[in-house]
Amino acid sequence: MNYLIAPSILSANFARLGEEVQNVLKAGADCIHFDVMDNHYVPNLTVGPVVCESLREEGIKAPIDVHLMVENVDSLTLAFAKAGASSITFHPEASKHIDRSLTLIRDQGLLAGLAFNPATPLHYLDYVADKIDIILIMSVNPGFGGQSFIPNSLQKIKEARHWLDTHHLNKVRLAVDGGVQLSNIATIAAAGANEFIAGSSIFQAKTDYQQTIAAFRAALNQLR
Repeated sequence: MNYLIAPSILSANFARLGEEVQNVLKAGADCIHFDVMDNHYVPNLTVGPVVCESLREEGIKAPIDVHLMVENVDSLTLAFAKAGASSITFHPEASKHIDRSLTLIRDQGLLAGLAFNPATPLHYLDYVADKIDIILIMSVNPGFGGQSFIPNSLQKIKEARHWLDTHHLNKVRLAVDGGVQLSNIATIAAAGANEFIAGSSIFQAKTDYQQTIAAFRAALNQLR
């Protein structure tokens, strides 16, 4: 299985964001994760499309994976697509028309995904299987960085992997966001995930980015 490591800029130093992103990509990250919060769907306010556009103008060519934790999904989809996003994932509860929102993302030439909070059931997937490129399992409640992994999330990851296998959707990415660190990344992978979104465990690690990401990959390689 091809594993992707996606550092979340939520935990980066925003005073040096362009440099931070360049350094983490040079250290071996596969893509950059944007946690977009609107202070309505979740109790926090973070970055918007202008930050994504600025990184593209700075010369960042790696995929930018946008996770919308917002109420106004469709308008921000268009704004982030214009700003240079590569994929957009949103929460089914936040869209009035899930199928339409997924179609809108794909119509912009982006990968489309659904994100599931710890208490959100996976049954939405049954009706949009033909429009899903990414399933994002939240292993913390959304809204803040630096939270601890919720153990019950492992069962949900297994259920999502079973759903993908049953529907023969092996190209769909199964991502996990929240509390991912060296001590649990192999267990999360064993449950079926293949994309690992990590913020504080990378950007605020005691070792440098290259050592941290190399340690993540070493833990994952034990499963091959």
